[in-house]
Amino acid sequence: MPRPRRALRQPPDLQSLPMSDALRRLAERSEPRFYAKGRVLIHEGEAGSGLFIILSGRLRAFSSNDDDSRRVTYGEYLPGEFLGEMSLDGGLRSATVEAVEDSWCVMVTRQTIEQHIAEHPGFAFELLAKVIRRARMATLSLRAVALNDVYGRVVWLLNERAAAQADGTRRTTPLTHQDMADLLGCTRPMVSRVMKELERGGYIATVQRCIVLKRALPARF
Repeated sequence: MPRPRRALRQPPDLQSLPMSDALRRLAERSEPRFYAKGRVLIHEGEAGSGLFIILSGRLRAFSSNDDDSRRVTYGEYLPGEFLGEMSLDGGLRSATVEAVEDSWCVMVTRQTIEQHIAEHPGFAFELLAKVIRRARMATLSLRAVALNDVYGRVVWLLNERAAAQADGTRRTTPLTHQDMADLLGCTRPMVSRVMKELERGGYIATVQRCIVLKRALPARF
């Protein structure tokens, strides 16, 4: 049964979230805010000087053309993660961020972050490590898109997103064919054709919008 809407209006306990102590202490410096599904938290090109810490739900960072007919997705972010750090240099926002699900987040200003780092210097290294990891992922994503055909891109994405399960399979978070197309720089029909062939071959299955990898995906199909 789906949870009643009012239950989502209660922010989660920070102590229960998968985050470092330093990030948890930073989140405690601001009040949680609720963002309904579809709400835009950040607009690309606007001025910004803070980051968002996700307490529940899921956020997506993307860019689109003027009429929003085409999108490229940079990533999706889950509880315990933060995003928006690219604006801490005083520059404009480099992507739009929206709530994919009803979400609770904490918005922390640059001034608060500076104060937090002064009191907890180790957080500066955590912040730097996150920026480096995301830059590395952006490089790998560009490589996968530029050097692979559509099948190779789909396999790369599924392997990247899937987490091991107790039954020996691997499973992604909810991921639609359109989500995959936006991430991989191709059309939804192209992704759907590849996914259909993988399903026919018994390599994958879709369960509650998550992709289950039953066995290793072939390098070529």
